[in-house]
Amino acid sequence: MTLKALPFGREAIEEILPHREPFLLIDEVLELRPGEGAVARKTVRADEWYLSGHFPGRPVMPGVLIVEALAQTGAVAVLSDQENRGKLALFAGIDDCRFKRIVEPGDVLELRGPIGRGKAEARVDGEVACRATLTFAVER
Repeated sequence: MTLKALPFGREAIEEILPHREPFLLIDEVLELRPGEGAVARKTVRADEWYLSGHFPGRPVMPGVLIVEALAQTGAVAVLSDQENRGKLALFAGIDDCRFKRIVEPGDVLELRGPIGRGKAEARVDGEVACRATLTFAVER
């Protein structure tokens, strides 16, 4: 895989991550430092598969999916590093996770994900939606 010019979208993301619809939760990678970190974007659409049941009449993106989007952002950084290409990046831990605001249709999440162990953050219009310390492991 050759890294694409930034920003890049789902087609290039799918060359890095094994995730596919409906579980690919990032739309675009804005910044990438292979082996260090990444910044990605997720636009929450009204037709997202999880919103019809969470919650009827008051759609809210589940916090666990916000954390998964953060993890996918970090995985882009991990798996774009030459030595990790073609491997799986797996959660090894989630610590100090806090949800600060509701994320709903029309919101655009800006996701900053680490590799190894580091602080991750999801923002909507500059306002923190979720903050957590994530730990990753790469399959051998």
